[in-house]
Amino acid sequence: MMDTKAIGHDQKGAKSIVQRKYAGIGAIVMLLSVAFGAFGAHILKERIGEAAIGTFETGVHYQMIHGIAMLLTALFAAKWGDSKRLLWSGRLFLIGVILFSGSLYGLATLDLRWLGPVTPLGGVSFLAGWLMLALEAWKAAPRAGA
Repeated sequence: MMDTKAIGHDQKGAKSIVQRKYAGIGAIVMLLSVAFGAFGAHILKERIGEAAIGTFETGVHYQMIHGIAMLLTALFAAKWGDSKRLLWSGRLFLIGVILFSGSLYGLATLDLRWLGPVTPLGGVSFLAGWLMLALEAWKAAPRAGA
């Protein structure tokens, strides 16, 4: 018999909260990053200038990476089971996307200079998310089925 807990199912076979939540959120973040990237390349590029489009593209790049990170968080929850570290990892990746990428989008498109100090807060959120994921990986390694 297969150990359903090792693949992210509870006793009734339902997917774990972290797995379902961050698979869905990660997919939406990825969808939006592709849409924003296309918007930047095809509509904004001529309207906001080279420097601003570079800022916008940096936001898209980090959004895409951390959308994938949320999908990885969901996959790890499927393998290792739910944990507070995985839940916080996904939350911190999402907070990072909102603060980091969101502030870059505002800086590039609306020239909202007050968003400049917000960007590093998003970067710190990304770092904390990766730290939570690493700590969970190291904790999870000796588990059965890991």
